[in-house]
Amino acid sequence: MPRYLTMVRIDENNAPEGGPSPELMQRMGDLIEEMTKAGVLLDTAGLTPTAEGTRVRWNGGELTVTDGPFTESKEVVGGYAIIQAKDKAEALEWAKRFLQVHEAEWDVTSEVREIVAG
Repeated sequence: MPRYLTMVRIDENNAPEGGPSPELMQRMGDLIEEMTKAGVLLDTAGLTPTAEGTRVRWNGGELTVTDGPFTESKEVVGGYAIIQAKDKAEALEWAKRFLQVHEAEWDVTSEVREIVAG
């Protein structure tokens, strides 16, 4: 079965004050449990804010290292999940369900991409 990486993108500057509500965390936990029992979820985690991150870039034969925060970033990867699904349509359904556990004030995008077997 193919594996998919779902990258959860958020705008750190416009995320709800105080982060996820306890109710959101409960709904997210319930969905993660369901996905785990279904054998779909292989791994998932949230990521620290970009202020705590570092970018390493190779450009023009030179390596640069830049500590966050990254002011030019509007939308950043805030978390991820690796899922195993029968096809892309199933992976998209799980991604949609994950987004729908969020309250209306959240602006969240999930990018779903198949992992190339190698």
